[in-house]
Amino acid sequence: MQDLMNLSSDVSLAPLNRKPSPQDMDQAIRDAVFAVDSLDWLQPGDTVFIKPVINSGKPYPSTTSPLAVASMIGLLKEKGASRVVVGDMSGVGLLHQSPEGCKGSTRSLAKSAGLLNIVLDAGAEWAFFEEAGWESFYEEQPAPGSHWERGIMLPNVLQEVDHIVSMPRCSRHALMGNTLGLKSVVGYMRYDTRLEYHHAAKSIQEKTAEANTVPTLLQKQRLVVTAADKVLATFGPDLGHVIAPSQGLVIASRSVIAHDLISLAWLIVQWRQAPWLNKQFLTDPSSNKIVTNIANHLVAGILGGWKWGISAENMENSPQPNIWRDRTLQRAFELMGGIPDIQLHPTQSSILPQLLAELASMVALPSASRAA
Repeated sequence: MQDLMNLSSDVSLAPLNRKPSPQDMDQAIRDAVFAVDSLDWLQPGDTVFIKPVINSGKPYPSTTSPLAVASMIGLLKEKGASRVVVGDMSGVGLLHQSPEGCKGSTRSLAKSAGLLNIVLDAGAEWAFFEEAGWESFYEEQPAPGSHWERGIMLPNVLQEVDHIVSMPRCSRHALMGNTLGLKSVVGYMRYDTRLEYHHAAKSIQEKTAEANTVPTLLQKQRLVVTAADKVLATFGPDLGHVIAPSQGLVIASRSVIAHDLISLAWLIVQWRQAPWLNKQFLTDPSSNKIVTNIANHLVAGILGGWKWGISAENMENSPQPNIWRDRTLQRAFELMGGIPDIQLHPTQSSILPQLLAELASMVALPSASRAA
């Protein structure tokens, strides 16, 4: 399992000015990617799947940066990809999927978020999972000893591609505390899998990490890349206090776990700067156990009906974003054999040394606790 989970500890940081131009984003994505990966896995004629986050129709950073996705498409095509497919399936409340059909549309939400046309203009194609129907999913098992009672239902399109690039965003989450690379896996799940995820909520964080161990992701996911020139610092995943620092970052790694360590550290830096009023139980719900559980019971009810909502388990989380109390990361560490010894690779000297030192210190542990 250690080899499969990829113990890479390299994380690149490319600077981005506020309100970057398409050319600025192209350069930052290119610099961040090549600082950690030569893309030698990409052969001429290969098909690459890009997984953004389109949980709503809200613009970036509530969803993935359209500029970043377009830049990645261009880079992959330049390096020989014959097809680039971009896809996701939106969240509960805006979409409802069942064997009888579907209400709502990820396509329309992608359009509202500014993603639909920019992806097509960049030369890629879309795969909105619900449009292919309930039966267009296949089952895979996570790592042995997981908290999942059943297998995880994934969209068939993942079987048709050679490689996967995950492109999440940097955001708080009303239920989970944060939504980064590991949490992005929920967008693949058919709605019966999402029902188990929210109903058996006592282990929802652990199941998030475990879902990332399905064979398809272990074998095909090559990169995790986040544009974080804007951060949804409170509430999330759709609404909240947005911070656009004077110098943003593109964060890239071959390891989703190494990526998430730095992405969470960057989120915490911004969360600390958010106004006090934006970090209370109604403006940052994951800070309050009662509010979080009420919200999750509602989600389970939407997914499965009122009986499922009433009988859903209560969940536990940290009231403040905290790397070493984050249960999703803790379970990921167990699955991969330890905590990676993060090596930061800034792509330009303009990134403040104080920021690099702060991020490095936030993800550092005594050597005895690190991965072998």
